[in-house]
Amino acid sequence: MNYQISDLLHKALKRDFLSAEEGVFLFENAPTSELMYVGNTLRQWHVPNQIVTWIIDRNSNTTNVCVANCKFCNFYRIPGHAESYITSIEEYKQKIEETFKFGGEQLLLQGGHHPDLGLDYYVSLFKELKSLYPTLKLHALGPPEIAHIAKLEQASHTEVLSALKEAGLDSLPGAGAEILSDRVRRLISKGKCGGQEWLDVMRAAHQLHITTSATMMFGHVETNLERMEHFVALRQVQSEKPEDAHGFLAFIPWPFMDEGTLLKKLKKARNQCSGDEYVRMIAMSRIMLPNIVNVQASWLTVGKKVAQVCLHAGANDWGSIMIEENVVSAAGAAFRFTAEGIQNAISEAGFTPQLRNQQYEYRTLPSHIVQQELNHKTMIVN
Repeated sequence: MNYQISDLLHKALKRDFLSAEEGVFLFENAPTSELMYVGNTLRQWHVPNQIVTWIIDRNSNTTNVCVANCKFCNFYRIPGHAESYITSIEEYKQKIEETFKFGGEQLLLQGGHHPDLGLDYYVSLFKELKSLYPTLKLHALGPPEIAHIAKLEQASHTEVLSALKEAGLDSLPGAGAEILSDRVRRLISKGKCGGQEWLDVMRAAHQLHITTSATMMFGHVETNLERMEHFVALRQVQSEKPEDAHGFLAFIPWPFMDEGTLLKKLKKARNQCSGDEYVRMIAMSRIMLPNIVNVQASWLTVGKKVAQVCLHAGANDWGSIMIEENVVSAAGAAFRFTAEGIQNAISEAGFTPQLRNQQYEYRTLPSHIVQQELNHKTMIVN
């Protein structure tokens, strides 16, 4: 078809669903300034203010044992490896109490596909953590882990999610989406659930009124069409959620980090995503996902300056201070921020910083934050 940039941008401004092919045409042909304008206009429709949200939480890991063998992951260890671990309750207690001390209230808890950790383990873990810390929010696991547990238990996604929700699961991260194309997944993450199962887990979570997020890791072996098909698949699942459920409350895209990964060693893929391309992808997130309210810029992978530009291209969230993060950092993501650094970066970009929780409800910055300790623990890289 002969597409016109102006026609497609006008269609996007009406919040109509663009096809994957229309998305490809815009992404490959529209000027960055025009994509930014439309992305920002759509952001203002969803979140009509100059507020940019952020969160204090900790990204900890249940275990680094994994049998998925993803070719982009430097974090995992095979069963029996000398460096393998399962985090103990005492270690969780130290991490959680430190998180509370720094003003956080949430643990983003994920891990590998451990062949011996089934539903009983996670139910017991969640119950114990909630018993010890009743105010703790658990933003935990992700669709590949839910699919893995379901296979171990020969149970349905709904049965697994229901048990985890009853045990204390508050929300489900959009981990493991990568690109929702089985061609891509066979090449980079063959041991994980397929794209359709990832989507089906999220459908089940939404039916249970579990709030979720959605992600995309791009810039490796996928095509531009596969990126746009990823958007279309997420948009469809979101359109099926119960009317009174949040469904996907946020979307977070980030570029593939390649340092030391098998994909790079095998010369199958390299991270060649420029700042301009990332900004364009943020704008396309708004354009292709008109039914998802929040879009987060991944400062962890692109840094302060690019993330600031993204706030003018459709992003309304800066993400987490990340007191701890081990998976993406293991592949070369080196940026860090303190609470003060995040707020300053948002203000410098012309916006008002606002602390939030996982449900995107505003929080008051706790007065007991020990800023000196937080500054000591993290490092600002501009």
